[in-house]
Amino acid sequence: MNDLAANTLIVLVVDDSPESLGMLNATLNQAGLTVLVALNGLQALAIVEKIQPDVVLLDAVMPELDGFDTCLRLKERLPAVPIIFMTGLNDSKHVIKGFEAGGVDYITKPVVPDEVLARIRVHSHNAQMAKSAQAALDYAGQFIFCVSKLGDLEWATPHALELLSKLCVPTTLHGSDATSSHFGHDINQIWAKLQPDIAAWLAGGNSDKPLRLTQLNEPLEACVAGSDEHFHVLLRINVPKQAGSEDDLRSVFNITKRESQVLYWLSFGKTNWEIAQILQMSPRTVNKHLEQIYKKLEVDNRTSAVSLSIRVLEKN
Repeated sequence: MNDLAANTLIVLVVDDSPESLGMLNATLNQAGLTVLVALNGLQALAIVEKIQPDVVLLDAVMPELDGFDTCLRLKERLPAVPIIFMTGLNDSKHVIKGFEAGGVDYITKPVVPDEVLARIRVHSHNAQMAKSAQAALDYAGQFIFCVSKLGDLEWATPHALELLSKLCVPTTLHGSDATSSHFGHDINQIWAKLQPDIAAWLAGGNSDKPLRLTQLNEPLEACVAGSDEHFHVLLRINVPKQAGSEDDLRSVFNITKRESQVLYWLSFGKTNWEIAQILQMSPRTVNKHLEQIYKKLEVDNRTSAVSLSIRVLEKN
């Protein structure tokens, strides 16, 4: 198994059975791999805070935090690291549950050493290839996300993560601090805003058309860049070209600078609350600006106002 050893792979083995740990530790060490061991899920989580393994071998049935919950929590920290379940259960429900939790494969106990090494070789190679592909896409400046069929984020190029961190609409504090805004640039928080729409879009059979990401404070669209038709979908984020600007709206409609800003974001389907967050004003102030915009454009609703503004933005 010199090809495994040459890669100096780090394998984390999580099993509440000392006998299983001992056997796997000896097998993997003999193959030249670096082995980390944990007797339970909490120990595993503590280990990955300090060292990132290349592959995880995870027992499905453990006390307290079982393998399935451990897998879910590991994937939050190590989304690109392959997790292989080890189980003595023949029930297909547990196999399915393992895949749903984020596992890439499973081995039936008692494990066969050569089988374990073969699976580690395959999945570590696939993970490395995916990592190389991600690096290439990022080098090319691509905003690419890999998601599950349910819209859960699996990985993204650094360029894409940076883009979302900059463009996610901030949340608003309640109470006396209601006028101040904040947003922790945590990709899990950001993706939680996008996931429901992406999941519905993928499940609805409309993924041949772009998806407008209205949760962001810039007009962006997502489109499918590739799919394996089973588990994963590659999404590419596009920035729609918009030739017109706020200044064009201000000039054509003879409105104030603030009114032109409100109308500009209204044309991208933003709600009053979203416009308030983007322009750092209260929703009530947005309503007051809209009242003046309706008068100056001689319309009586937002749909008509949007229609007129789009015409101007698309001409310029």
